[in-house]
Amino acid sequence: MRVFGVVIVLFLLVAVVGAQAPTAYPVANLAQVMRAIYFPNANIIFDVQMRDPDAPRETTAADGTVSSTFASIYTGWQLVENAGLMLAEGAMLITMPGRLCQNGRQVPAGYEWQKYVREMAATGWEVYQAAKARDQALVAELTNDLATGCANCHSVYRDKDDRCIPDYGVTRQ
Repeated sequence: MRVFGVVIVLFLLVAVVGAQAPTAYPVANLAQVMRAIYFPNANIIFDVQMRDPDAPRETTAADGTVSSTFASIYTGWQLVENAGLMLAEGAMLITMPGRLCQNGRQVPAGYEWQKYVREMAATGWEVYQAAKARDQALVAELTNDLATGCANCHSVYRDKDDRCIPDYGVTRQ
């Protein structure tokens, strides 16, 4: 009888924990994720080509805004590390089932899309590793992979009227 009671308690515990687990579903559309995560973080990485993250920080005006207050908290190489991680982590977000494009279509799920996402995640991870090593030259070199990754995907899925449907230069009628 005692074993039966323990089994019931364990079953109820699993049921309660399972019921409290958050359900993962997309909230933002693909364009919003790109603008909020990929665009700013890619530009942090591109900036490494011209500015050494170890250089002294520029002072910001104390105008009392949230942006000026928190602009200097995460700086230097930690900022570049975080940017690389967000490019890598963003792959999970942009491929999340149910994610929609800005026009309401489903995010592409084909081979090319998956390939571009994997390449971006790999580039983000490589940037993170180079930033951890404080290797400005390598991060600057990786911006070529980053720019290529952005351009590859944009040319097929974004830079056209019929977004989110692959366009390999074929005119639709």
